[in-house]
Amino acid sequence: MSSTDSPDTRATVLPVAPPGPGSGAGAAETVRSVTLPGLTLTVRTPVPRAGRDAPGRAPALYVHGLGGSSQNWSALMALLADRVDGEALDLPGFGQSPPPDDGNYSVSAQARAVIRYLDHLDAAGRGPVHLIGNSMGGAAATRVAAVRPDLVRTLTLISPALPELRPQLTAVPTALLAVPGVARLFSRLTQDWTPERRTREVLALCYGDPARVTVEGFRSAAEEYARRLQLPYFWDVMERSARGLVNAYTLGGQHNLWRQAERVLAPTLLVYGGRDRLVSYRMARRAAAAFRGSRLLTLPEAGHVAMMEYPEAVARAVRELLDTDTTTDTDAAAGAAAVTDVTADAGRS
Repeated sequence: MSSTDSPDTRATVLPVAPPGPGSGAGAAETVRSVTLPGLTLTVRTPVPRAGRDAPGRAPALYVHGLGGSSQNWSALMALLADRVDGEALDLPGFGQSPPPDDGNYSVSAQARAVIRYLDHLDAAGRGPVHLIGNSMGGAAATRVAAVRPDLVRTLTLISPALPELRPQLTAVPTALLAVPGVARLFSRLTQDWTPERRTREVLALCYGDPARVTVEGFRSAAEEYARRLQLPYFWDVMERSARGLVNAYTLGGQHNLWRQAERVLAPTLLVYGGRDRLVSYRMARRAAAAFRGSRLLTLPEAGHVAMMEYPEAVARAVRELLDTDTTTDTDAAAGAAAVTDVTADAGRS
């Protein structure tokens, strides 16, 4: 392993209060920087809890969506910390990760970033991971699982951004960010907006019920939004990433995301929210048919980020997937055609 592949040993421990139900004072997390060829990634890890997080847990990697960050996973990571040794990435240009050297924000580039990090873990002897992705991160995770099955033990996709022929009207403004100049125009038109207003707009788009966000969680999200708005590359990253996602929808042949979904061998859990304004709820059935032997969890009251709104319900479904994980019998798992559909009453979680 080269020196450029080694994690930065100057890790920072900080409390995190994720903007979601029951976030409370937050759980301690370690944040470190990992430099790989062509990119530097920020990696967030829960601090092990004495007596609960046993050594030898299988590794897990969480990948956020467009405009998100590793903090989107704090609640779910904490709930699963006793079962998996989880880490969440800030994809290049998002969260605290700087832009990639090549300026490429396509879904394929995001997938390559994930693969480089997983290869880094594999070289360190950690083996394949339980890969968990949301939205754009779900699209990238699908590509990773299809082209590098050796790196993925199970796959969990929460509202994955897979191609839709008839996207919802509420998703159109996000897609418009892909048009050159629109992101900069929007930044000028909203230059007088406070971070609090911007945060409310984002939560209204991503949550089924924004009222579920705690006061402390909202404050934390607004502060993070204000920090990222000061980055000179913020709008450029949003525009290029949105364009990369739209372009991924148009790819045909073996690079088509639906075609790649059919190639995934890992046991797969799909999570869809009934109030999702960005990924249509009706795509759940198509995804369940595409990912062979998949399990489907539908949360009628959830929006686009079910792991933040209903982390307990998502954690239960992931645990069930982990219980059925048979890494030594991949072929049998690949051949299973049945789909398990579990519709949960999100209001009870």
